[in-house]
Amino acid sequence: MSVTATALSLTPGTAEGVKPLLEAIASLSSAPLAEIAQRLHEAILPYLHSTALVIFTEDCTGRPQKKSGDEAVISQVSIAELDAIKATLSGDEKWQGQAPIGGREHPVLALPSPTNALLVLVDPRPVTGGSGAEPAGQETAVPWLVRYLWNLAAERIREKVADAPPSYLIESRAASAERVRVTAELVDRHSTTLETLLAALRAPSLADEAARKSATDLAAKALVELRTVNDRTTELVEEPVATAFQRLREDLRPLMHFSGIDVQFIEPPVNGRALPGEVAHAARAIVRGLVLAMVEQPDVRRIRTQWDCDGENLLINVRDDGQGNLSREAPSIVRLVQRVEVLDGRMTIDLMKGWGADVAVTLPLDPPERKLPDVGAWNLGDRELEVLQLLAAGQRNRAIAAMLHVSENTVKFHLRNIYRKLGATSRTEAIALAHSNGLR
Repeated sequence: MSVTATALSLTPGTAEGVKPLLEAIASLSSAPLAEIAQRLHEAILPYLHSTALVIFTEDCTGRPQKKSGDEAVISQVSIAELDAIKATLSGDEKWQGQAPIGGREHPVLALPSPTNALLVLVDPRPVTGGSGAEPAGQETAVPWLVRYLWNLAAERIREKVADAPPSYLIESRAASAERVRVTAELVDRHSTTLETLLAALRAPSLADEAARKSATDLAAKALVELRTVNDRTTELVEEPVATAFQRLREDLRPLMHFSGIDVQFIEPPVNGRALPGEVAHAARAIVRGLVLAMVEQPDVRRIRTQWDCDGENLLINVRDDGQGNLSREAPSIVRLVQRVEVLDGRMTIDLMKGWGADVAVTLPLDPPERKLPDVGAWNLGDRELEVLQLLAAGQRNRAIAAMLHVSENTVKFHLRNIYRKLGATSRTEAIALAHSNGLR
């Protein structure tokens, strides 16, 4: 069935029916990361209704969740809930059933994607006759257009992260570090509580052995789950170098299959240092871009890609067997150089006429040290400095307003001035800058 025919079967009318679909595709293709969940939600609404939509992606280490819809759901949804749903998936098949999401049981529909991202639709219902949504039976049919739009959004997320500006990477790293810190604190606090509970329940002086055993098993299970959440959070922030390289091989497998090019992979050391999430994703995007640029040259039959790690940097080498005609000025190569520079890395290209192109990339694993001004150089007023100190201490706007006996609007006014003076683009970046200058 053709695209046009399928679209028309799902949307009434002819040209008027196709137009909203094309507008939705254009909107998703240009969506910034902050709006992609909302645009996807709007795009699939004519074909499949849901009260809330959640995207769970490992490409965004700072913000792995992107949400739209019912505030009661999206404000409470957790990574642990999404992980549990993802664990039920088998390959590229959808999963539908009852699951905890946002702290309550809901009917959910989960769809995977080729980029390893997960789409969760809460309270899914089919749209019939263009007149609204009707309750479904045991299974909700997923129109192929919904899958198409979801895969487009997932690919857009991966592209945006790979091509992220320095400000996004700084914020992502700050958010990742903060999430690790908070999770570690939760683990310490709850582990102490549960271990104390276990010690009490195991005490021989307590009666009712059956009740004690039941409570002991329950507490032990809670400890395991808590440790699992901590491990999962760490996995989102860092990725083993061997795992990251294997994902690169999977990304390039379709090209190897259809182009006839022999792409050879030199494995990195298995025990190499884990890669920060943003470095791993950017590295895969850089290699994919280099391979695609090399394939476009005539007479290329073999490409070799190699990763290594010296403890401080990810070392990438990509080499072809062409005639050495790879252009440094090609727009695709220029964009790759910019991606490398975003991570404070270096790219060198050696062209050997008749022998091919040899590209070496060095990506630091740690964020670069930023030359930040002293607090005094920010020229903050006394009240602005008080607001920044409370912000750096983790206080929200309402709490800051109460502590300073001002309105929330006044706090927001001071925050806008603080962001401008610090050169920060977000709350997270302002906190990171304050911490770097000793404000806690």
